[in-house]
Amino acid sequence: MSTRRSASSKARRAAENSRGASWRLEEAKARFSELVRRARASGPQHVTVRGQEAVVVLSAEDYARLAPAATAPTLAALFSAGPFARLESFDGDAGRERPPVRDAVTF
Repeated sequence: MSTRRSASSKARRAAENSRGASWRLEEAKARFSELVRRARASGPQHVTVRGQEAVVVLSAEDYARLAPAATAPTLAALFSAGPFARLESFDGDAGRERPPVRDAVTF
């Protein structure tokens, strides 16, 4: 009876994985090459831990399409390319001129 049950559960898991259903973590680790191949061919693959969805494995193409901010320049790169990036002409001694101090008004 256990062989019949394990055969049916293997068939059920294979059918679920072929249509993009969740992989259990243990199964994803054991069949990682297949997980990656399916992510590239069929789209995102979901991995669960203790029955709760934990991660999604994406192809690099899907990731680049969904996360363009990951390939955009960083804020530091934008600032370093800006007009204030180089301060060779900065004179640290130059300060503001202070207006003359007025005498206090007496009433």
